[in-house]
Amino acid sequence: MNFQVVVLAGGLSKTMYPLVSKDVPKALLPVGNRPLLSYVLELVEASNIKDIIVVVSGDDAALCVGNWVTEAFHDRLRVEVSGVSEDLDTAEALRAVSHLLTADDFLVVSGDLVCDVPVGAVAAAHRRQGALVTALLWPHPSTPNSETASGDKTKQPTTFDIIGLNSTHQHLLYVSTGMQSARDFQVRSSLLRAVGQMEIRTDLVDAHLYAFNRLLVQGVLESRPGQKSIKHDLVPYLVRSQLGLGVSSTTVGSPLEDRVENVNHLLDAEAFGKNRLPVAHSGLKCSTYIASKDRYCSRVNSLQAYLDVNRDLAGPEAIHLTGYTVSTQNNVIHETSEMGWKSTVGPYCMLGDGSTLGERCSIKRSVVGRHCRIGSNVKIINSVVMNYVTVEDGSLIQNSIICSNVILQERSMLKDCQVGPGYVVGPRMEIKGEALAKKEKL
Repeated sequence: MNFQVVVLAGGLSKTMYPLVSKDVPKALLPVGNRPLLSYVLELVEASNIKDIIVVVSGDDAALCVGNWVTEAFHDRLRVEVSGVSEDLDTAEALRAVSHLLTADDFLVVSGDLVCDVPVGAVAAAHRRQGALVTALLWPHPSTPNSETASGDKTKQPTTFDIIGLNSTHQHLLYVSTGMQSARDFQVRSSLLRAVGQMEIRTDLVDAHLYAFNRLLVQGVLESRPGQKSIKHDLVPYLVRSQLGLGVSSTTVGSPLEDRVENVNHLLDAEAFGKNRLPVAHSGLKCSTYIASKDRYCSRVNSLQAYLDVNRDLAGPEAIHLTGYTVSTQNNVIHETSEMGWKSTVGPYCMLGDGSTLGERCSIKRSVVGRHCRIGSNVKIINSVVMNYVTVEDGSLIQNSIICSNVILQERSMLKDCQVGPGYVVGPRMEIKGEALAKKEKL
């Protein structure tokens, strides 16, 4: 299809503290007992798009990701891993690698996206519409879209994606993010005059997967250095820009290089709001691809989302994404794992390869990683336990995330906690609602 793909894989994400470390950047966090980045790369591979640029924040994180990609995908995809400064936002990171883009159109995918919507279908819709940008939207079961780093939703505000569509739902007319309440939404009368009719939706979520026209986007990024975020700056800017396209008879059918200049001119403060034709007459437009409700789509962009997606991947709605075989008990237990006398692994759980359970253990709605050593009389409920974790006898883990190489000594009890890599929890400790991490050496 002559598409390239840019995967924005992040680095040592602050929102994922204390899960990430210099040895395990966000892209390599185990999700459903697989590295998070593997879901995006296999999603792209399934659409037979093989030219991929993985953008990683920080040189150390980029080295880790590059080594893993080389080993896992060396004979399957053409992947170039590019490290950028850790303080760059998404549009700034895209600008930093834009010189690597040569295809007519390209896809940008967030590296923390876990979904089964074919990216080839989004690319095909983009080409069919002749669009400036095509955004993947997916129906959310509830209106609020939490993008906070805390698992306690009662303490953090929720935000809305407010989407304006035409009658066919294929044309993106308006986008606003970060709304605390739908009552905060206001629309200019000039916008309504320009578009005619517009349907406002608050039940759709921007999945952070976009198809872009290369020359136009490169021109915008080059001419407007203030563009920092793809979602909050670049996409809304392009959506607004289409309202001015078509004011000149030379726009439609003109070379793409000329259209870049046209977009920038029409969005100058002096030009915006003047000489506007209805958007239906524009030479270029912004489009959408709305995923069907039976598709799975989520982002691992917070601690709560990390727990939620892991549980989803162990359940019926998303287990197919992992490639694992589900047992008759509706769980995934690796053939090399061992279970002690009267130990149980409930439905919608995972037990990784080489892990062992002692006697009378109980695992419920949880994911346990590889080569873990779980003692006797241990209960793990609604939690994620990563790789090489030791949990000694009589311990309880509930609604918590336990990173790799952690040791929980006997009868330790954790609830609503996150435990960073290599941490040791002392015996008989009862801890609730804390993030535990080793102190970094100076």
